[in-house]
Amino acid sequence: MSDTQNSRTYAIVVTVLLLLAAGLGFFFWQKSKNYLAENEKMEKERVTLEAEKTQITTSLDSMTNAYSALRTENESLQGRVATSAQQVQQKEAVIRQIKATSVKDLESLRAQVEELKKTKIELETIITGLRLENEQLRAQVEQLTSDNAQLKGANTDLTGQVQDLAKQLEAQIKKTQSATFKATSFSVQCERRGDKLTTRAKKAREIFVSFDLADVPQAYQGEQKLYMAMTNDQGVPVMSKNQVKTTIHAPAGPVEITAQETKDVNLTAVQRVTFGHKFDERLKTGNYVVGIYCDKGLLGSATFKLGK
Repeated sequence: MSDTQNSRTYAIVVTVLLLLAAGLGFFFWQKSKNYLAENEKMEKERVTLEAEKTQITTSLDSMTNAYSALRTENESLQGRVATSAQQVQQKEAVIRQIKATSVKDLESLRAQVEELKKTKIELETIITGLRLENEQLRAQVEQLTSDNAQLKGANTDLTGQVQDLAKQLEAQIKKTQSATFKATSFSVQCERRGDKLTTRAKKAREIFVSFDLADVPQAYQGEQKLYMAMTNDQGVPVMSKNQVKTTIHAPAGPVEITAQETKDVNLTAVQRVTFGHKFDERLKTGNYVVGIYCDKGLLGSATFKLGK
């Protein structure tokens, strides 16, 4: 082979090697460029996630402070925060753990941010519910305060009515009281829906009166006729079809009464006596006096009120 041919072959080999070297150099340069770009992209995402994590944890700190204030207000309004308090404690534990855990890989950082977002939504829900409950409790407190003021006014009026009623009752007792024996331990009950008895029943029609007769003198034991007379607070008898008008011979003199119910009782030294009477119409709202009489005078009386 001539020197010329050798030179040409050498030149071709060198050229091919140079081309291969250039190709490999370009390939590795391109790969390095992509790697650097990916690293830069990941670094930017990491910085963004770190910033978002910091922002969310700061927001969550503010939310837990807001919850604490709402909880204090709720407790002062006598609300119930036991369930939400336990939930918030769990969320706070999650937040503390995430804040204390520093991660470098993006996957863990993404998981932390997602958990913080979820916790934030749950806290917002709890706080919104508690704020609504507080508003309702405040409204109830305001209403109760208003109702209490009205009740104070009503109680003042009622006290005046009761005092007037007590004076009328006292006058009645002085007028007809029998000093021989007395009725005590009065119980006055009225019908109400569901067969429950109460002295506060609305528009009652039936009344039940029970009382004790104790220490009855021997002279008065045996058959005695007892009368139940019921009036309103003005002393007007309550109308009934079977009412009986009679004269009671009290120590102070004869007294006319209108009895809605009479009962023949075989008196002993001690007994419990019950009267029951059903009126033709339901009783109206107001104060009433029930008196129990024998032929010798008033044995005892009781007052009661039918509410509105």
